[in-house]
Amino acid sequence: MRIWTYLRPFSHLGVDYTVEVYFTFSQTFSRLFRGKKLLDEQSIQHMDGIQTFVHALPADVGRAVRVEVGYVSWWSVGIAVLQGDHAVYESHPGKNVRFAEGMMQGSAPSLANDGSSDPASSGLDIGQMIESNQSKWQRNKYSIYADLALGAMFYLVGKFTEDLALAAIVGAGAGLALVVLQRFVKVDLLGGFAVFGTIMLVISAAFSLALQDDYWVQMKGTVLGLLTASVFMIDGVFRHGAYFGARIERYMPLPLHHNRIAVGMSGLGTVMALANYYVAENFSEDFWLTWTTFLDMPLSIVLFYAIIFWARKKPTDPA
Repeated sequence: MRIWTYLRPFSHLGVDYTVEVYFTFSQTFSRLFRGKKLLDEQSIQHMDGIQTFVHALPADVGRAVRVEVGYVSWWSVGIAVLQGDHAVYESHPGKNVRFAEGMMQGSAPSLANDGSSDPASSGLDIGQMIESNQSKWQRNKYSIYADLALGAMFYLVGKFTEDLALAAIVGAGAGLALVVLQRFVKVDLLGGFAVFGTIMLVISAAFSLALQDDYWVQMKGTVLGLLTASVFMIDGVFRHGAYFGARIERYMPLPLHHNRIAVGMSGLGTVMALANYYVAENFSEDFWLTWTTFLDMPLSIVLFYAIIFWARKKPTDPA
């Protein structure tokens, strides 16, 4: 299932090409077309990190020409058509298509400034980054699968029974069952937030049982979101992110300031809590169910990347 697509058309020697970049829940794809003919397709798993795709134009165009495809900012993808080290076309003139790779290492040199987009010239070791991310994926994948399964269970029960209170209780019960199951299996089902997650599940179940009203089930996301935001803020301000900030860093491919990531996540929780309140107050229950299961995720991802950008450690930062 596609969740977003970028199209970047360009012409070279009078021939029309298009680069299509699209995202699914697990992968990023980059495809090069000449007219409507597919010339090349590449992909990468999200958990393998960020990669600049390189497509070669057909040999019949003359000198070797390649198309580099990557992030030019945290929210946009661009292309650079290169002949040797010379850029013959840029979708975002002066922007570096290896921006995101540079951010992972604390620097993102401009293509226009150094005349080269070779990762070696910017000191990037993409192989090490991918290997590190693959290791983290193997360590954390079961807890991610568990989170997705719980979300799907809540959506399906709510959709087919039209009883949000029941969906919340079933979801909380399944979460508590995971806590029990964790004692008997070796794989990590709960990630680095087992204690906090258990507490929130108990609060969530109690909330749903005490107020078995669909409106208050909708408001649960706002109430718990503000509560979670407060806890993150306390950790970030008074404990310098020693608990939550340190645990979030476990899942990231780059070092982070623990206090900043905790404060940033507090801000994210506040924004999403207020957004949940707005949707519940102004739209139908069915739309709210779709929002809380699917539509709030893209907004959360954008805000999360902004937080990572702010919280990342630069090489010049003190240890």
